[in-house]
Amino acid sequence: MSTTTTTSRTAPAPSSLAASAKFKTFATAFSISGPVIYCVIQFFNWPLFTFHPATDRLVWGYEAARSGEGPNMLWYGWTATTILIAAALGIIAMMLPERISGKIPLALVWIFPILAIPYVIYSLMPWWTHP
Repeated sequence: MSTTTTTSRTAPAPSSLAASAKFKTFATAFSISGPVIYCVIQFFNWPLFTFHPATDRLVWGYEAARSGEGPNMLWYGWTATTILIAAALGIIAMMLPERISGKIPLALVWIFPILAIPYVIYSLMPWWTHP
């Protein structure tokens, strides 16, 4: 009576980006800084660019609405500015030693967006209270 045993080698599981400590640090720093940066960018009105939808014009930085061309759109510029700055901060946080980046409180990932909501609502009030 002979028994044969087959040994199968399983290939090592591919490394998941989501399981990476560096990606976790990037995502955490990006998520925490994003709402704060957006509120600051909106408050000081620092868009990366201004879009004029009536004429399909895109202008670097801020440009006021032009007479006869309709309103300008700043939200795209504010969002692009926020993404670039938050990504830069996330990359900087990735470079920190893990003993430092591990001390970033994860609760801030949901606390800062919740705290940003009242400001964003208040800043948009002229759109629904203006006659």
